Amino acid sequence: MMFRLKDLDIIESREGLLSLPNGKMLINTINAHSYNTALKDGLFAEALKNGDCLIPDGASIVKACHWLKAKSRPKERVAGWDLFEFEMERLNERGGRCMFMGSSEKVLSLIVKRAAEVYPNVEIQTYSPPYKPEFSDDDNKAIINAINTANPDLLWIGMTAPKQEKWTYSHWQELDIHCHVGTIGAVFDFFAGTVERAPLWWQRHSLEWLYRLLKEPRRMWRRYIIGNALFLWNIMKEKIG
Repeated sequence: MMFRLKDLDIIESREGLLSLPNGKMLINTINAHSYNTALKDGLFAEALKNGDCLIPDGASIVKACHWLKAKSRPKERVAGWDLFEFEMERLNERGGRCMFMGSSEKVLSLIVKRAAEVYPNVEIQTYSPPYKPEFSDDDNKAIINAINTANPDLLWIGMTAPKQEKWTYSHWQELDIHCHVGTIGAVFDFFAGTVERAPLWWQRHSLEWLYRLLKEPRRMWRRYIIGNALFLWNIMKEKIG
C-alpha cells in the first residue's frame, strides 16, 4: 500500500479539535519517526491512513506538508499532549470516566494520583497489559474485556508507536465503546512525571526533539539523528516520485 504524506487527512490546528464529532473515534498522531516507520510497516501505515483523525505531532510534518503542497497543510503542530489536555479538560467540565490502557502499574498509579488533583470530575480506570513484544490471544481478550467493561467516556492507549496504533486498529471492531480513543504513548510518562517534557521555550521553537535527545542521548540518538536525516530523504523521494 502506497503511504504518502501528501495524501493524508491531517487536522490543521488546535481549533480543529473542537470540530471533532462525538462518538467512537480513533485519533492517531503523526511525526517524522512514525512517517519513516509507516513506509516499511504496512499495518501501521493502514492504521494511520484509516483512523478517524490524524494530528500533526511535529514541526517537520507541518513544514513537509506545505513543501509537498499536500492535501492537508496544517498551520501548527498539534502535539499528543495538546490532544490530551483538550480532551481531559472537556471531560472534566462535564464529568465522566477515562481509561488509561498501557504502561506499567507504577506509571498508572502516578497518573491516578495526579488526575485526582488536576481533573477531579474524571473517574480514572487503568489497565497495565503484559510487557512483551506480542500479545497472546488471551492477553488481547483480557485487554478488550477490561476496556468494554469499563465503558469509558474517553480512552487513552499508551504502548509506544507503532505497537499502540496497530493494536487499536486491529481490534477496533471488538471495542464496544462510544468514545474518543487517542494513541499517545509518551504522554502517559509526561503526565505521570516519570519523563520530563521539554520547557515551553524548546516547544515553541520546535526543539522538543532536541531536548529529549540531550536528556536521553543513548535511547534517542538513533530516532532523532538517523531518523531526522531519513525523514528528509524520504520526503525528498516523495516529492520527486
